[in-house]
Amino acid sequence: MAERESMEYDVVVVGAGPAGLSAAIRLKQLANDKGQDINVCVLEKASEVGAHILSGAVMDPKALTELIPDWKEKGAPLNTEVKEDKFLFLTQKGARATPNWLLPECFQNHGNYVVRLGEVTQWLGEQAEALGVEIFPGFSAAEVLYDENGAVKGVATGDMGVARDGSETPNYQPGMELHARYTIFAEGSRGQLGRQLIERFKLDQGKDPQSYAIGIKEMWEVDPSQSKPGLVVHTAGWPLDADTYGGSFLYHLDNNLVVVGLVVGLDYANPWLSPYEEFQRYKTHPAIRSTFEGGKRIAYGARSLTAGGLLSLPKLCFPGGVLVGCEAGTLNASRIKGSHAAIKTGALAAEAAFDALAAERSRDELTAYPQAFEKSWLYEELNKSRNFKQWFKKGRTVATVMTGVEQWLLKGKMPWTIHRTKPDHACLQPAAECARIDYPKPDGKLTFDKLSSVFLSNTNHEENQPIHLTLKDASVPVAVNLAKYGGPEARYCPAGVYEFVKTENGEDQLQINAQNCVHCKTCDIKDPTQNIVWVTPQGGEGPVYNGM
Repeated sequence: MAERESMEYDVVVVGAGPAGLSAAIRLKQLANDKGQDINVCVLEKASEVGAHILSGAVMDPKALTELIPDWKEKGAPLNTEVKEDKFLFLTQKGARATPNWLLPECFQNHGNYVVRLGEVTQWLGEQAEALGVEIFPGFSAAEVLYDENGAVKGVATGDMGVARDGSETPNYQPGMELHARYTIFAEGSRGQLGRQLIERFKLDQGKDPQSYAIGIKEMWEVDPSQSKPGLVVHTAGWPLDADTYGGSFLYHLDNNLVVVGLVVGLDYANPWLSPYEEFQRYKTHPAIRSTFEGGKRIAYGARSLTAGGLLSLPKLCFPGGVLVGCEAGTLNASRIKGSHAAIKTGALAAEAAFDALAAERSRDELTAYPQAFEKSWLYEELNKSRNFKQWFKKGRTVATVMTGVEQWLLKGKMPWTIHRTKPDHACLQPAAECARIDYPKPDGKLTFDKLSSVFLSNTNHEENQPIHLTLKDASVPVAVNLAKYGGPEARYCPAGVYEFVKTENGEDQLQINAQNCVHCKTCDIKDPTQNIVWVTPQGGEGPVYNGM
């Protein structure tokens, strides 16, 4: 095997999302202010910056204003200011609106913007490059590197040109090692390397188990008569049952564009539930469907959200590196927002790293970062909503009442804390104990099948490469998942990656259609035996979202 080349940097950032790019920008800002030269590189597994970014998204500009005060003058694509908030409780046929005066602060969006986060991320990439940051799209960080003391010394990119059987093709190129004095991990929710780091350094010791959700989203070009730029609609209730955490979003952008999505907590119990099918069903509600009639669906995607909040937040630093943004889990589930938190944590980590570099330090723990975080407005914001996700384990009615009490009546200053003890994958019940769910067939106008949706995500993977959805034990999907849980991977995956088929001998077998994978990470999170491990495919592959 060919030897890997190496490159030296002061700071390596893994992931060109809002958190990673903000860290790189802040590092260069500080260096320029002090007349110092530090070299920063950002690795991005997508083919271009922003191609794998998917979010609602309503964006609080607070952190961006701190990072780049003149973002308006510099052309940041925050074009649609929120003009109206609506919150609906849905039954199968009806909708009840919450009066705006009763909406807790966390559901009020005055001063925020409806954005396409992929476009905002592209713009952040341009700002970073203008400051001298080196960005390498199409290169996925596949391995954490450690020095002789056990500290993180950087990462290695994945080998290219490896065949399905593991052999080297004529196009084989070994990965490259990128060494750094500090490495910032910003892979997003359920990052492959972040997961390994949390386990290796026991960063989640003493914390609640992390909790996740899947967000499934479409973008539509609607009839001009249905376009209401700046309208933000959230719903709770139908189609999800009272014991399943989740809700929808429907945001009106400019140019007759509307984005719509459903978020489903991955701590759901019924293995027959399909988040994708629930989303399709949601669009048929009488209060929702009229927005899309006469319109055209133009984009689709799905992504996990790290939603456990402050009580599940791992330790943020370890020898040689830090976790930022959704890699750590700083999304505020009560506000349905994470991009402002990603930008803020990226900037705070950068400030700690810059001070360490200036003091000639290297590969120690950047303890100044979590200390600064605990003194920040972001910590205060997350602390106010620390119980939000936990209440939903007691059912929607209790959760709704207690969210109102905590966020509206007490303004987030509650004297109690509610803890969770069970990880999401352990919440699934045996299929025989749960009611089957029969979903209607898609009509091809308002509701669609998975494969036509994957087509809209522009997903592509080279077929002759090792499958990046790995199994620890190949017998488990049939012997355990199918036998006990009815094969839930065929339903929780929003891209048709997993299906159970019959062999020529009539035996059941799990077929993995890895080329469909939209990198949502749901399988890695929800698999009841934790037998599926998502690893990065060759760089540049996966979905290509058009400003989602």
